[in-house]
Amino acid sequence: MTARSSSESTRDIPEATVARLPVYLRALNTLADDAIRTCSSEELALAAGVNSAKLRKDLSYLGSYGTRGVGYDVDYLRYQIAREIGVTQDWPVVIVGIGNLGHALANYSGFRSRGFRVVALLDADETRHGEVVAGVEVRPFGDLEEIVESHGVAIGVIATPAGAAQDVSDRMVGCGITSILNFAPSVIAVPDGVDVRKVDLSIELQILAYHEQRKANIS
Repeated sequence: MTARSSSESTRDIPEATVARLPVYLRALNTLADDAIRTCSSEELALAAGVNSAKLRKDLSYLGSYGTRGVGYDVDYLRYQIAREIGVTQDWPVVIVGIGNLGHALANYSGFRSRGFRVVALLDADETRHGEVVAGVEVRPFGDLEEIVESHGVAIGVIATPAGAAQDVSDRMVGCGITSILNFAPSVIAVPDGVDVRKVDLSIELQILAYHEQRKANIS
């Protein structure tokens, strides 16, 4: 069975547009940090690394927030995008697998600054239990159900070895988690109604290697 597509939303926003909205939000946050209050579509597109026509098309799915001759109000537009992608509220997150990658994810400040709160770190390795990472104590994986229920967790992060990922996913789904970010180098199967995003660093590196090889062959 496959994960439900994020494009199946009430607003029918294309998946490619949904994937770019966080990029626009990051660009707007940078502009706001630089005390820039308004920007044109060209300026925002340049900051986000896309062409302005694509940006205007993407934003048209959200509504009309630009003013002709003035551009976009940076604070207002970033609020609208944040609201659309759901990060104006606090999302409790649980991370399973506290090896090197799990440690790095737990210490990532971007979670806290972008609306995600890590409420639990879980690992099957008893030697890690009681360890404190980024202010959160590592607990047994067997505590997953109680944590999900007590904190209302809907998002789970898998940072385990490949061989454990499917079992962790099944357990997450079984206790009510409906969105999974999978860093394990394996494909996991989930039922309809569960969204999965996969991050495979080795694949990204291989893609870069392909482009490097092409450039070397051309030269």
